[in-house]
Amino acid sequence: MTSKPGQYVCPLCAQDDTHHYHSDRRRRYYLCPTCSLVFVPAIDHISTAQEKARYDRHTNDVHDAGYRDFVSRVLTPLSKHILPPAWGLDFGCGPGPALADMARKAGYHMSLFDPFYAPNHQIWTMSYDFITCTEVVEHLRRPGFTLPRVWSLVRPGGWLGIMTKLVHNQAAFAQWHYIRDETHVSFFSQASFEWLADHLSAQVMFYGRDVILLHKPG
Repeated sequence: MTSKPGQYVCPLCAQDDTHHYHSDRRRRYYLCPTCSLVFVPAIDHISTAQEKARYDRHTNDVHDAGYRDFVSRVLTPLSKHILPPAWGLDFGCGPGPALADMARKAGYHMSLFDPFYAPNHQIWTMSYDFITCTEVVEHLRRPGFTLPRVWSLVRPGGWLGIMTKLVHNQAAFAQWHYIRDETHVSFFSQASFEWLADHLSAQVMFYGRDVILLHKPG
């Protein structure tokens, strides 16, 4: 299942000199040498109907203490930089928007968007003090289109908070549980977010193993 470099265009930076990185029995993974994104080519994506069916099996209860603790890993560092009653957007909130519920209880105003569960397209006419993408970017089929579009909604001085597991090296990638989820198609590394921050003229900060904050200068 190998391929010549350049067969697949990177969905983040549009570089066409990508390289085969890994294969398993279900699909192939390519590495972009420019932005360091590892991605699944579109030919190996599952259908959107199959993707939705997998999300429907998730049990992300808004009131589940473990899930709330999980998403707080984004909200906690964000709250140190921006105070209520700021306006936020939970982008890719899923069927159980626990982060938005926690933020509202902390005094923030929150909007929701999810292409399957909260298709509120009014968000594209608004702007926000902060936007959260919790376990979202790994699902993006066109991150090079979606992330700049989301970034355009962040007000000057605002923040974009992302949670996603990061690629470390090729050997670890081959054994990684994260690639077993067929809805995961874009795998970022720290270098990918550094490239993205430069592309967006943003400041980037890393918290722990899986939280990334991008700040838009005021």
